[in-house]
Amino acid sequence: MTGIVVVVGSLNVDLVVGVDRMPDPGETVLGRSLERHAGGKGLNQAVAAARLGAHVHMIGAVGSDEAGSWLRGIVDDEGINGAAITTVEGPSGTALIEVDTAGMNRIVVVAGANGAVTPEQVTAAIAALDDVAVVLTQGEVPLDSIAAAMAAGRACGARTMLNPAPVRDYPDSLLALVDVIVPNEFEAAHLTGLATETLVDASEAARHFADKGIPHAVITRGARGAVWASPLSSGSVEAFSVSPVDTVAAGDAFCGGLAAAIAADETFADALRWASAAGALATLGAGAVPSLPTLEAVEALLAEH
Repeated sequence: MTGIVVVVGSLNVDLVVGVDRMPDPGETVLGRSLERHAGGKGLNQAVAAARLGAHVHMIGAVGSDEAGSWLRGIVDDEGINGAAITTVEGPSGTALIEVDTAGMNRIVVVAGANGAVTPEQVTAAIAALDDVAVVLTQGEVPLDSIAAAMAAGRACGARTMLNPAPVRDYPDSLLALVDVIVPNEFEAAHLTGLATETLVDASEAARHFADKGIPHAVITRGARGAVWASPLSSGSVEAFSVSPVDTVAAGDAFCGGLAAAIAADETFADALRWASAAGALATLGAGAVPSLPTLEAVEALLAEH
């Protein structure tokens, strides 16, 4: 029996526009398609962990609109415990996403109800649970609620994970509560002030986090895999070779996969392989939540390699 993965984070409606290429500033281009999907980094990572066999509780907020009811239904359908998701007056979170023919994306997020997640809500919900293995959060809820999630995770003996996306100025006092930090190379460059373009650069940036006392730092690099560092060691993980359709939520699949594997008591090396497989498979489908892989798909990909 694995421990509980608690995900503190956003729930969004994703409006996804397919384009042949991204427009330049001031330019209008014709879109090829418009789709609505469930998303938000919190919901994406919660679903990713749940589909990989984790027992997931989610803490967040939705609006009083139709989208809020729709998002709650998806939480229930995925077998995620959403008792700590509140409903607040106003709109749910929304993300506007452009995806080009190469599968690359550009995203603008409007917080909506996600901005109403409070530290008190987070602290009380985590304190009420037993057997919490991992507390995972991201940057799409208020910073004081992110800090509360990490503090409550530490207090109950869980591993604390931060995906610092989108890029924000995360204070050192918050980072001191993090056991595993998982930025992509752009976020890592912002947080460390170091270059991350090459493997050596990214490895040095990961080492920077480890030197600040974070037990594990993992920098994701898309199709170039990931690098990691801890105070005593470091290494890299190769990406699985796939032909991407849409890279939206690939990073979230990686984070959810890593959390699920840690909760299942996998070694950190094996957990990184799980995460890499989940991230690769998520690029093979369109949208965020719809693209997230099952445990069977991840196990099959790992068996092939």
